[in-house]
Amino acid sequence: MSLMVLPVKARKEEGRFDLFDTILRCVNESKITIENGDILVISSKYISNSQGRLVDSQHITPSKKAASLAKKFHMEPKIAEIILRESDVIFGGVAGFVITSADNVLAPNAGIDKSNVKKGKVVLYPNEPYLIAEQLRRKFFLEFSIHIGVIIIDSRLMPSRVGTTGVAIACAGIDPVSDRRAEKDLDGNPLKVTFQAVADNLASIANHKMGEGSESQPFAIIKNSGAKITDRKISKNEMAISHDQCVYIRGLKAN
Repeated sequence: MSLMVLPVKARKEEGRFDLFDTILRCVNESKITIENGDILVISSKYISNSQGRLVDSQHITPSKKAASLAKKFHMEPKIAEIILRESDVIFGGVAGFVITSADNVLAPNAGIDKSNVKKGKVVLYPNEPYLIAEQLRRKFFLEFSIHIGVIIIDSRLMPSRVGTTGVAIACAGIDPVSDRRAEKDLDGNPLKVTFQAVADNLASIANHKMGEGSESQPFAIIKNSGAKITDRKISKNEMAISHDQCVYIRGLKAN
């Protein structure tokens, strides 16, 4: 059977809200049935909204370090302060963007977003996204006795490419990476370093259908994905490598 992506519409919620109940309501309103083996894909920003992870930048007092960062990369000092608070590592940047890492996620401006929020506010990445994904997976099993995968996604610019693509911030219930080493290519040569980024690939497919503008489709259900469903707890280290192992970061540092 062919892979299917079914976007789910949702109205904009104000303030904190119960994520699981909201997903169920929206899925029912869309007349979609979530079945065993399906993958539930959720926008990270929608989860952030459910957690109240919005910051009014007007109430932020920039530090000296933020003022220096803002001057260096031509941005508002208040935004620079939020970036500093949300980042584990700052690698550098260009005018308007600081390249950061937070919880093993490489992103411009620590993933903060000004879209789909009131003027002056920014949305941060969700707290404990792997825990949220695992809790949702378990709730679907307890409520409906089905095993599903959950992927929390964001959109991301790719190096030297035009436009954004989907990327998995966290997941639960599926093996996020498929180790293809020791398999053979078309010429019978053994694959030596090939890992297939299953969660990221599905994130990009779903992101394409969910949209990034006014579509108001923060969820999607993927059917017949071929992903391996699992009950084991997924570690955040399974989809990430150290900065010293990343060919992009290591290569730029060498120059």
